[in-house]
Amino acid sequence: MLNTNKRKILNFKNNKRGLYSFYLLLLMLVFTLPAEFIANDKPLLIKYNNNLYFPIIKNYAETVFGGDFETTADYKDSFVTDLIKEKGWIVWPLIPFNHQTVNYNLDVPAPSPPSFENILGTDDQARDVLARLIYGFRISILFGFLLTFFSSVIGITFGAIQGYLGGLTDLLGQRFIEIWAGMPVLYLLIIVGSIITPSFWILLILLLLFSWMSLVGVVRAEFLRARNFDYVKAAKCLGMSNYRIIIKHLLPNAMVATITYLPFILAASVTTLTSLD
Repeated sequence: MLNTNKRKILNFKNNKRGLYSFYLLLLMLVFTLPAEFIANDKPLLIKYNNNLYFPIIKNYAETVFGGDFETTADYKDSFVTDLIKEKGWIVWPLIPFNHQTVNYNLDVPAPSPPSFENILGTDDQARDVLARLIYGFRISILFGFLLTFFSSVIGITFGAIQGYLGGLTDLLGQRFIEIWAGMPVLYLLIIVGSIITPSFWILLILLLLFSWMSLVGVVRAEFLRARNFDYVKAAKCLGMSNYRIIIKHLLPNAMVATITYLPFILAASVTTLTSLD
């Protein structure tokens, strides 16, 4: 007889649409997580004078390859690449541009249409669109996963405490959430963005301050319903601690309803990030 986890995995595998969507997302993650090795304006490997160099990992001065300056070598400069090819060879990434590289050798004014060099063309600043899609997808999906994970942990914890303890704890928790939910999030983000330079982690922390409340109500309702069940009362009579009752018995049942909200939180996280761009 299958246990609960194996039965859930089997049910997921039988859902072909969900399974293929998972494979597609996994493929996109595998392709975009090592973005620097797929789309970069620095070579993966250089052999020069029988020595191997890894510009994608370490910066090298132009003089290392026979140049005149001590500055970091610009591998998009034909002068530098010609020097290297005279005494060695270069291995480039699949896309020889990163998300900020400007292509100065376009045949037409930017934004340019798709070409052999720029598969999806360039934007109005002559930057490769495909490279920007790869880097942008990685940032968006990682931001969404991190925000979903941390907001879920906080929301589930807060909702579990409210629902299990009830009484004054639940009352004060609800009043706090009502006040906190009334904060003008968009205006706060605009104000903070005008004071400090927004970064990945700053935006994550700011959005985390307000996104955790979406799961509190669901978890709280499940705990309020289940805390009076006979198996919970039996666990209390056996002297089981509140922590173990919550983690071992109540939380698995509450997660059934909670998990259905996670894809919506993930989608909202990515949408919020793009709207702030």
